[in-house]
Amino acid sequence: MPVITNIDDLKRLYQRRVPRMFYDYCESGSWTEQTFRENTTDFDQIRLRQRVAMDMTGRSTASQMIGQDVAMPVALAPVGLTGMQHADGEIKAARAAEKFGVPYTLSTMSICSIEDVAEHTSKPFWLQVYTLKDDDFMQRLFDRAKDAKCSAAVITVDLQLLGQRHKDLKNGLSAPPKLTVKSVSNMMTKVQWGLGMLGTKRRFFGNIVGHAKGVKDPSSLGDWTNESFDQALDWDRIREFRKMWDGPLIIKGILDAEDAKQALNVGADAIIVSNHGGRQLDGALSSIKSLPAIMDAVGDKIEVHLDSGIRSGQDVLKALSMGAKGTYIGRAYIYGLGAMGEAGVTKSLEVIHKELELSMGLCGVRSVENLSRDNLLIPQGFEGRWQD
Repeated sequence: MPVITNIDDLKRLYQRRVPRMFYDYCESGSWTEQTFRENTTDFDQIRLRQRVAMDMTGRSTASQMIGQDVAMPVALAPVGLTGMQHADGEIKAARAAEKFGVPYTLSTMSICSIEDVAEHTSKPFWLQVYTLKDDDFMQRLFDRAKDAKCSAAVITVDLQLLGQRHKDLKNGLSAPPKLTVKSVSNMMTKVQWGLGMLGTKRRFFGNIVGHAKGVKDPSSLGDWTNESFDQALDWDRIREFRKMWDGPLIIKGILDAEDAKQALNVGADAIIVSNHGGRQLDGALSSIKSLPAIMDAVGDKIEVHLDSGIRSGQDVLKALSMGAKGTYIGRAYIYGLGAMGEAGVTKSLEVIHKELELSMGLCGVRSVENLSRDNLLIPQGFEGRWQD
């Protein structure tokens, strides 16, 4: 077993062990992938302010996200098709998150169902939902989440239209995937992955097949997906979802200060500054560059989290120092899951935790709660200088 010291080590193993179709699904963005790339490279522009001769003992990364205790302010982001990256992937990721003490967010487009994940975990997890047209399905989805003791709902608001992702189109990645000679041939070379998939009954979208009208089997899923996403979505519609769910609510997909104010007005408990990992509007600002303006607009009125681009504990530190109260990792834990299953997810969390805790100490900070912009060196014009 190779020595794993950073997230890139897991990524290399992941690339070798998971079929190309699902690797590309994870490791790609829309169009030219500019936003996908800048989500990570923009973190590199921010420097850390080293401090010395300060008491660095007793450091703690413990914090809270939406009032829930967390071992560090890092949640596992919702990732569709997680159960195709590794057999029973959602269950394994949720278990790893539970043991580590961080939130797990289950995607509606998961392979394992809400009930499946609840049966195999003992602590509440969060459920991510899309803004779909079907009121009956949406209400039943929220009710199922409540029955499963989910402790928060995350509404994704940036997927009214599906961004064009060239690799997915060329690979036939859809719901369900279109298998080709090329993709099947590649799958056959991933023996460990294949054995895992043969050994599980969970291979289709467990939250949808058998629950949505007209979706009795995977073959009818594509039409349902194409017809269900609501291109007429507005903030009044989001208020209707708020009425369907009376628990803690997080709105994901905010990049603009005006949208952040709207999210505050519909009664959300937190917002996630996110561009869907660079998979929607290519050419949009990275999440970390979008964060300061949103903090200025609503940061004292609502809990602000950040998603998209985090690959290390230092990225977490930078986001928290710029005002975010929580962060999310998606690809970073998927690399671990595809590489080593549940143990790989745990390893990804351990890597990020160690990087966060050690870097925090070298910045002279003993509690993650005390991080601030004073710990950063931010270049002038970091957010961009744009004409009116």
